[in-house]
Amino acid sequence: MRSTGQSDSTFPGQSNVTSSSSVQQAREALGKRLREIRRDSGLTARELASRADWHESKCSRIENGRTSPSDDDLRAYTLHCGAADQTADLIATARNIDGAYVEWRRMERSGLRRAQEAVIPLWERTRHFRAYSSWLIPGPLQTRAYIEALLRAIRDRRALPDDLEEAVQVRVDKQRILYEGPRRFAVILEESALRHRIGGAATMAGQLGHLLSLATLPNVSLGVIPLSADRTALWPVEDFWIFDDAQVNVELVSAFLTVRQPHEVAMYAQTFADLADLAVYGAAARALVTSAIDSLG
Repeated sequence: MRSTGQSDSTFPGQSNVTSSSSVQQAREALGKRLREIRRDSGLTARELASRADWHESKCSRIENGRTSPSDDDLRAYTLHCGAADQTADLIATARNIDGAYVEWRRMERSGLRRAQEAVIPLWERTRHFRAYSSWLIPGPLQTRAYIEALLRAIRDRRALPDDLEEAVQVRVDKQRILYEGPRRFAVILEESALRHRIGGAATMAGQLGHLLSLATLPNVSLGVIPLSADRTALWPVEDFWIFDDAQVNVELVSAFLTVRQPHEVAMYAQTFADLADLAVYGAAARALVTSAIDSLG
């Protein structure tokens, strides 16, 4: 998985898994849970379908993850299976699945500005940000020139309506969160993110210089994983953002993935901690950034 635009890390890339597989697995897990509820009640699928006035194949489609259950479907399951105490949790789980995978073509059909604005409420309520990137400098740390180069590439590649200037301004305005309130930012970059040239040498030089400046802020922690690090135990993974301990955002080639299940959020948090252990900080991190600047010639 590689970032493409929404969580302020914007770049085309190659997905190393089927982009919708996590969502499908979540649907199948929900279906398995519903099957267990039905079996515990002693009902067959045909009996439940009859009581709920469904086509007899509907239970099978839902329980095998081929059909997403509606709120009313879930109420029927719990009503007829004597599991009303699980209704609210099942509905919340299903809604999270449906909102977890949003295709870029739907989010960006009116242009890039809307996609940039969509995350503003999340950013404003978050107090602890953790970001990992192997390809790009993350959004809050980007210069205007770097942002413009990224968003122009997306606009042109996806043939989107031209609202580039408005989208750039939204992203620039969002950077106020670096300076407002008791927010903490922990950023882990692969050294490769310092080396990928976005917008040409001059834009990259300005971006890397800006990164050095922001790394001095008391609420910003910058770690860089050197290219020379031993990656036997943990290799580079998909770029991701963790917002408090509430959710993770991952950008795919085709869609925007939101992870809210606590055990999955915890997996990303542990991965972030493991990646952080591989990184260097302070003078050592600044030296890697300075070396990347020098390589621009």
